Amino acid sequence: MKHVESAPKLNITKSLQMFEDAQRLTPGGVGGIRRPYNFVIGEYPIFITHGNGGHIFDVDGNEYIDMLCAYGPIILGYVEPEINDAVKERIDLGFCFSLVQPVQNELEERLANTVPSGEQTILVKTGSDATNAAVRAARAYTGRDVIARCGYHGWGDWCVENHGGIPQAVVDLTKEFKYGEIADLERVFAENPDKVATVIITPVGHPTAQPVVAPPDGYLEKVKEITHKNGAVLIYDEIRTGFRVAMGGAQQRYGVTPDVTTVGKAMANGYPIAAVVGKREVLSTYEKAAFLSSTFFPNSLEMVAAMKCMDILEREKVQDVIWERGTRFLDRLGKIVDASGVPVTKSGIPPMPYLTFDHVDDHYKERRTEFYTQCIRRGLFVQPYHHWYIAYRHTEEDLTRALDVVEESLAYVAQEYPYSA
Repeated sequence: MKHVESAPKLNITKSLQMFEDAQRLTPGGVGGIRRPYNFVIGEYPIFITHGNGGHIFDVDGNEYIDMLCAYGPIILGYVEPEINDAVKERIDLGFCFSLVQPVQNELEERLANTVPSGEQTILVKTGSDATNAAVRAARAYTGRDVIARCGYHGWGDWCVENHGGIPQAVVDLTKEFKYGEIADLERVFAENPDKVATVIITPVGHPTAQPVVAPPDGYLEKVKEITHKNGAVLIYDEIRTGFRVAMGGAQQRYGVTPDVTTVGKAMANGYPIAAVVGKREVLSTYEKAAFLSSTFFPNSLEMVAAMKCMDILEREKVQDVIWERGTRFLDRLGKIVDASGVPVTKSGIPPMPYLTFDHVDDHYKERRTEFYTQCIRRGLFVQPYHHWYIAYRHTEEDLTRALDVVEESLAYVAQEYPYSA
């Protein structure tokens, strides 16, 4: 076997210096999933200066092919002139008022007509806003308290992974079930008879640091059947899959429509907006039975960006292009994995590929760390605990280079941490 040299360590001096300052200025230096321990400490940049197309640039001048895509919002590419120009035009007219602006109606109607579950729409700012609002509506509609969840749904008290600062009574009202296992969902209902308000699920499975899984045949149909049989509301959390796997999200592609859907991320190519789109009878609880308000929910810049982004998605048939490129990417990725000799699993759907390092011996963590170290040194920006994304502005050259980096990095891992089954 040909010897593979380690890629040279990047110069990230400025990033590290800025991170020292940041830790004095804010808890942890940077927020949540952007903290260095979620990448490889001392190897990944922390501060980014700008982006262009499918690339990002850090404060030390390093350039990367970015397949994390800001954790999902960048479906087109960085710095889209058509979207930015529309937003700049709105800035000159004002965008934050005591009353709403006409673009609200336009976007809400468009969402209701685009997402299969749509009858009414509530516009919010973040994915957590949307999932929190959807769950509250379900509780108000059913008069029940228990939530059955499957997937990552944001930082609300009812779903956050770290329970620090959250009353145990709140934690106890949320019950988890495993993706793809109908019996586990049935267990939740059996253990909580007439108490479950909603089942909230990511229709494409993507648990942290685990394989990304397309829904097994018949699974989403069965989830819907069991949920309705037990008098609960079915919510799809499509914050990641909405506008990425299809214009109407995973529910359109896989043909099973929930009662309520949350969308965000790719909806406006990075501008902060999200939405709850669902049945009128459920969402209308916000007329009297439930409360939702924010000073900034009616701001129009993000709405304008979303309208223009959706124009581009439809005009360019972006999802079809991403699906086609992603299919080729996953096919070659699988061949690279098979030839590598490294115990690693290729998973995902074409717009959302991923590699999971198999827990086969005591070295699986070292393999994972070394792989991502070699990737970032070679100019591929991906994350160990989160699936990757393919954006519209990723060129064929970008994707070919990304696969070459994966192949080189796995070859180095195989050499440094050999495995025999």
